[in-house]
Amino acid sequence: MDVKEEELLGGAVGEHWYYRSKQLALDSLLRAVPYTRILDIGAGSAIFSKHLLENGAASAVCVDPAYGSETRDSYCGKPIEYLREVMPCDADLVLLMDVLEHVDDDVGLIRTSMKGAAPGAFAVISVPAFPSLFSAHDRFLEHKRRYRMQMLEDVVRAAGLQIVSTRYFFAMILPLVAMFRFLQKNGPAKSSLKPHPRPVNDLLTLAHRVELPLFRVNKLGGLSVFCLARAA
Repeated sequence: MDVKEEELLGGAVGEHWYYRSKQLALDSLLRAVPYTRILDIGAGSAIFSKHLLENGAASAVCVDPAYGSETRDSYCGKPIEYLREVMPCDADLVLLMDVLEHVDDDVGLIRTSMKGAAPGAFAVISVPAFPSLFSAHDRFLEHKRRYRMQMLEDVVRAAGLQIVSTRYFFAMILPLVAMFRFLQKNGPAKSSLKPHPRPVNDLLTLAHRVELPLFRVNKLGGLSVFCLARAA
């Protein structure tokens, strides 16, 4: 996840509609996927790993070079580790949520990440969609690029993974956000993600819950691309 956005939202990151909606998308993508051990790359505060630990996962290893030290802890009575580098941990599910866009070598990052996984492990990858939407928001978050679906599929295959499913999410707000991103295209770098009151977060989360049936078949467009892939 984006550390800068986490800093902007502070302790409210877990309640923000954007991250709650991404958790809904993650759950939808993993409906028929068996997993117990999570490897979370670029995990930040581990919001996605903790969500999966709450919903059936047995353990999690979170990797982020921003961690000041490597520690072991527990969450929901289950082990969770925080490491600065990928280590073999026999994970059967690897998360790369909003991290590929931050590095020059996205293929290399996927390959390095999968070194910590078991043979046949699944991977969930999410990235910001459409290069044409690159704007002040992306510059603030230090993104290198945004992706079309085919671009992400090419990267995933080049890293040696087999694609199970690829789809877009946040389609409902795409037209409105696209307009704002166009207006901000050459403006000063700043994030478009802001804290909201609880009723606004609940309403926007509900809107994206309603979008989930479309998400399962959406090959046309959205603000994010999600890919479910598997190691050979």
